[in-house]
Amino acid sequence: MKFIHTSDWHLGRIFYGVRLTDDQAYVLDQFVDLVRDESPDVIVIAGDIYDRSAPPVEAVQLLDETLSRIVLELEVPVIMIAGNHDSPERLSFGSSLMEARGLHIIGLPDSCAPIEIRDEHGPVWFVPVPYAEPAVVRETLHVPDARDHDAAIRAQLEAAAASAIEEGIEAQVSACKADGEMLVMASLFDEPADADFDLHPVFGGLRTVAVAHAFVSGGTISESERPLSVGGAGMIDISHFLPFTYTALGHLHRPQTMAQTAVRYSGSLLKYSFDEADHSKSVTVVEIDAKGTPSIRTVSLAPRRDVRKIQGRFEEVMRGPGSGESKEDYISVCLTDQEAIWDAMNRLRTVYPNVMQIMFSGDAMAGAAESGLAAARVDHRKVTDLELFCDFYAQVTGDKLSDKEEATFVAILQRAQAEKEAAAS
Repeated sequence: MKFIHTSDWHLGRIFYGVRLTDDQAYVLDQFVDLVRDESPDVIVIAGDIYDRSAPPVEAVQLLDETLSRIVLELEVPVIMIAGNHDSPERLSFGSSLMEARGLHIIGLPDSCAPIEIRDEHGPVWFVPVPYAEPAVVRETLHVPDARDHDAAIRAQLEAAAASAIEEGIEAQVSACKADGEMLVMASLFDEPADADFDLHPVFGGLRTVAVAHAFVSGGTISESERPLSVGGAGMIDISHFLPFTYTALGHLHRPQTMAQTAVRYSGSLLKYSFDEADHSKSVTVVEIDAKGTPSIRTVSLAPRRDVRKIQGRFEEVMRGPGSGESKEDYISVCLTDQEAIWDAMNRLRTVYPNVMQIMFSGDAMAGAAESGLAAARVDHRKVTDLELFCDFYAQVTGDKLSDKEEATFVAILQRAQAEKEAAAS
């Protein structure tokens, strides 16, 4: 069984005011080419398909186009779960109809029944565990004790185990040969469906793949990942996934395998923060042999524009990119000059048009930066309400207000001010 594990596409992402749709389309073209070259049995996408719960139209169109090429043209099935950035209801709309064509979309915790994908050695069971808040799991699965994310994951895995028994997977397992092609435990499925499951006898003897979107304890985080909860309450114990042949995780953006196990984060599609500048983005190709032993390799994806950090004196940075580097990359510059640099951002953008951030490491410049921030705070109080709203709108959407939208805002503001004055009098 060969499958490709990917996650955290974050379609519709805005990076320092720049929409990344073209960058995402560029790398997804490579991904489709990889699917064509590798001819996998299935694709696994472990959550955070979109960057926000109500994605922009172009993000929905890009996902539709990509999935159509994979599922309809290449005829490769896809298993896709919701992440914490996704709206499970929106993501899974029409999933029952699409399942017949090989597109399995799992958004809600009550849809975690194992999915069977077969190869020449028999079935491999993919167990989807979409992201869900503990309160949703408590209500949906009727598990009152699911008070944190760890208990919520456990409840979903137990529900998947119960579903496996109810759907008669044990009958298919008993038909498998016991001559070493598969390792089947004698105690498999000997628990009633409503028991407090030990997941090892249910999933441990089969070729199984868990697909989850979670923060497993011990993972290395980046600044672009949205916290699942305050403190450590969102962490998941890795032991829940040890019965599985392989666990395909999403949420953490750095590709990483957990503690010499077959529990792995594929990492995000692109670099989504300067904290990820040192990441090497890739997808994970997994092959599981007849005995249930996984082999793992990574395939790198080349971005349209890299995300890089540059540090040095202003005059050094202005010399331009070095060998193998592009001036079109998304750049964060850290200047080490001790003296103030006049109009640094605009001057740097004559060399690097996509400079997104400037920081200062020199003592003199750090003081100048702090003075500049203080001045900015004073000036900020002098701007009009319209200017403030225009700036807010641009930061959130990446677009400018049209003349009609500005006029609408001014009319609303004037009405609110008139109502306030009338109430005061």
